[in-house]
Amino acid sequence: MHARLPDRAVLAITGADRVTFLQGLVSNDVTLAAPSCAIWAALLTPQGKWLSDFFIFSDGTRLLLDVPKMHAEMLRTRLSRFRLRADVAIAPVGLDVVAGWDDAPRPDHALSAVDPRLPEAGWRALVERAAPDDAASPDAYERHRLALALPDPRDCESDRTLLLEANFDLLHGVSWTKGCYMGQELTARTHYRGLVRRRLVAVTGSALPEPGTELHCDGKTVGTMGTHLDDRGLAFVRTEAWEKTLTAPDGSTLEVRRPDWLVLKEKAA
Repeated sequence: MHARLPDRAVLAITGADRVTFLQGLVSNDVTLAAPSCAIWAALLTPQGKWLSDFFIFSDGTRLLLDVPKMHAEMLRTRLSRFRLRADVAIAPVGLDVVAGWDDAPRPDHALSAVDPRLPEAGWRALVERAAPDDAASPDAYERHRLALALPDPRDCESDRTLLLEANFDLLHGVSWTKGCYMGQELTARTHYRGLVRRRLVAVTGSALPEPGTELHCDGKTVGTMGTHLDDRGLAFVRTEAWEKTLTAPDGSTLEVRRPDWLVLKEKAA
């Protein structure tokens, strides 16, 4: 299946300094972006908190960012502040984002790449604005994303969420070898010291609460509801509550469904 994603937009970064410019700002190694290889990265505050995340494509002459449409202008403005004397320009381009999964063939006429987060996620492509003939609905992709427990920008809180809480470390969204970038210090510290107390996990329930709703267990607040569709959703939940039943303020209950890829290392003694 494949679906056009109407909540996404595309920004182009052009100029001779485009790679080095972005390399010092985002969480992943921009040099790895190539015509057939996309990377997933985040822009952080100087204090290391999440602002937005996006996929970075390269067509050889431009970096093309597949970004949340709701963040497109914010990202263009913030990135532009760091241009200084760098030879770069940042502007929106008239391309749409299409995602494919379940063995859907990648288009040979568009800039496309395997989704860098998980092989099961499928592929993403940047296409001219012409509707695919047999595209599924965006809700079909949403069900696919939630089944894999892949984070969405709507799950994260600007200037609050840590990258590792949203599983960027487990989904290939952080480079530990590229050197400094904005917010790198806190991200590295939480990684090497094992300071992550909550993670984004899949949850199920017959009546899932609205995003932002606090979740409770044993009389304590242990999580916050994220996006959901039907009986499947995501939530930030403290690790000690993963094996327990969670309760929303309206009395509805939720069960944590930890995805197979969410394997945590034992904290060093």
